[in-house]
Amino acid sequence: MKKIPLIVVAGPTASGKTGLAIEIAKAVDGEIISADSMQIYKYMDIGTAKATEEEQSQCLHHLLDIIEPDCEFSVADYTKLAHECIADIVSRGKIPVMCGGTGLYIDSVVNDVDFGELNTDYRLRDQLQKLAEKEGGEKLIEILREFDPISAKRLHPNNLKRVIRAIEFYKTSGIPISEHQEMTKQKESRYNAVMFMINHDREVLYERINRRVDIMVNDGLYDEVKKLMGMGYTPDLNSMQGIGYKELISHFNAEITLDEAIEQIKQNSRRYAKRQLTWFRRNENINHLSPDNATQQALKIIDEKING
Repeated sequence: MKKIPLIVVAGPTASGKTGLAIEIAKAVDGEIISADSMQIYKYMDIGTAKATEEEQSQCLHHLLDIIEPDCEFSVADYTKLAHECIADIVSRGKIPVMCGGTGLYIDSVVNDVDFGELNTDYRLRDQLQKLAEKEGGEKLIEILREFDPISAKRLHPNNLKRVIRAIEFYKTSGIPISEHQEMTKQKESRYNAVMFMINHDREVLYERINRRVDIMVNDGLYDEVKKLMGMGYTPDLNSMQGIGYKELISHFNAEITLDEAIEQIKQNSRRYAKRQLTWFRRNENINHLSPDNATQQALKIIDEKING
């Protein structure tokens, strides 16, 4: 089977993924596919660090602004759309360049995970959501541990969406989602994926994150969140639980000051970056790049592994 070339730029928030992906796409005549679980939402530009208009003008971007902030969207939905994007890009003689920090999205595409035709049980989801609100995410982890201890160990109790998804998967299919994922790993992927991540010292990365948050605030994050609330998007939505949004909502609700909200955004962004680093460093197929000459290093590896 002739495999489809796929370039992936992954890594933690504020590590320089967008800039590197654009430089690669321009060099290889490629188009970018976003792999970010927040950039799929319309009207949420500043807080999600979406590529700017100037950046998007340099090469074509896909899977940005595809749904309203109150719409349901799963990793299975993303994977289906990403496969379609890749096929379209390749059919036009271009190279797909996936860029983002949502590890589950990236792994599901690169590993060609088959999600099957799982029926959605909205009633069960609602019940589990209410249980979590009443007794916390740890209670759902306890439930999950009874039939899927691997996922229970791997998932964080605060990641309610994925914990609920894992419980729903088992209740609907009778198969633990960890077992399903392991089975799909044994299937050969359709892609010849070359993956990259820019390596920064932890202190440097955290400083980049703090600086980015300050820039977001200066660029109008406050007004962006205020506008979304004015449009009727409520704090309980998955989209509005994103970092940068939930903290400012707490400020608008007079729970914390603006300075406290900004500090919480920085702190939560750093914690998120730490979790991203843990996820991506488990992947032995990722090529780690120096921030000093990341583009040159990447293009050399691409030439060897795709063109060579």
